[in-house]
Amino acid sequence: MARYDLRGALSKLDSDTLAKLDAHGFSADRLERLAATLGDGDSEARRDARNRVAEVRAPAAHEIVDAPPFADAHFSAKGLDELRAGKLAFCVMAGGMATRMGGVVKALVECTDGESFLDVRLRENARASERAGRPVPLWLMTSDATDGPIRAALREKNAPPHVRTFVQDLSLRLTDGGELFFDSQGHPSTYAQGHGDLPDALRRSGFLNEHLAAGGEHVWITNVDNLGATLDDALLGKFASSHADVMVEVTDKVGSDRGGIPVHAGGRLQVLEEFRLPKTFDASTVRVFNTNTFLVRARPLAEAHIEWTFFEVQKKVDGKPAVQFERLLQELTASLDTLYVRVPREGATSRFLPVKDPEELERRRPEIRAVIASRLQ
Repeated sequence: MARYDLRGALSKLDSDTLAKLDAHGFSADRLERLAATLGDGDSEARRDARNRVAEVRAPAAHEIVDAPPFADAHFSAKGLDELRAGKLAFCVMAGGMATRMGGVVKALVECTDGESFLDVRLRENARASERAGRPVPLWLMTSDATDGPIRAALREKNAPPHVRTFVQDLSLRLTDGGELFFDSQGHPSTYAQGHGDLPDALRRSGFLNEHLAAGGEHVWITNVDNLGATLDDALLGKFASSHADVMVEVTDKVGSDRGGIPVHAGGRLQVLEEFRLPKTFDASTVRVFNTNTFLVRARPLAEAHIEWTFFEVQKKVDGKPAVQFERLLQELTASLDTLYVRVPREGATSRFLPVKDPEELERRRPEIRAVIASRLQ
């Protein structure tokens, strides 16, 4: 049987799709390499072979340090100095559609008292810029699905020019046999590859080079819906005083919480999702997990060569099985020296308030109000 000609199939796509892919970091060579790994043997065994590491061990207690309190005079003063010197940019990942909230743009969902997640991020940035005595760059990583609505909202809100968007990568879904996947209307099925796109997309935007040229040194990265992860002087000061390239915020697990955890693998203490762990390793023995909030040195973020892993993920699209390859931002920790800081998750000091569905939003509204009242008013 003739081998499927993926490159030929790509060349036959409509011009609008090809132009969109070209503008959003698509690599036909990479898709070909990944497609070549499909179609052989049991798909679950194949994913395990691709995704799992062979050996890990839990971190020692001293390798996870407690975050300094807001009132820590030494680190707070250091962080405020960094802020006033223009060394920080704040980057918010806003590429997600709130599928559990009716398929709307999550950044534009009302989260409290008539304000959307985006509104709160803009107010936070205005407060930080006031305290810094200068604009603090705010970069929003959007996706093909969210970029238009978010840009329109920023225009409507008269957002200042230092608030800018950049778009993450776009790729194409495949069948389990490595062929292009087409939806029920016969269209090629595109998707955003995950927040691991951020370094490449940010480099492509030119924002990082501008930040470095202006004396910038740090980039704070977090999810748009985690309103607990605000700019904090003491945390910034602690990171700036360290020798680490990355600071990962982790928080205590409660009950059966699951998520990416810090473990030793490949010679580094790095964050691995549970699907990457050996089946013999009990993830519940590590009692903290990654909140997906990172402080990163701007120079390594711009220049470090990261060996990204593209993870095979099975999806259902229009009722049919499809394969997409995603990458995760926490893989920065596999290549860069990393500091792990335990942050609180309860009350007005919480730095972990994610919102995934309407029920969780309703539960978290009192905490969100408390955080806004204590930090932004």
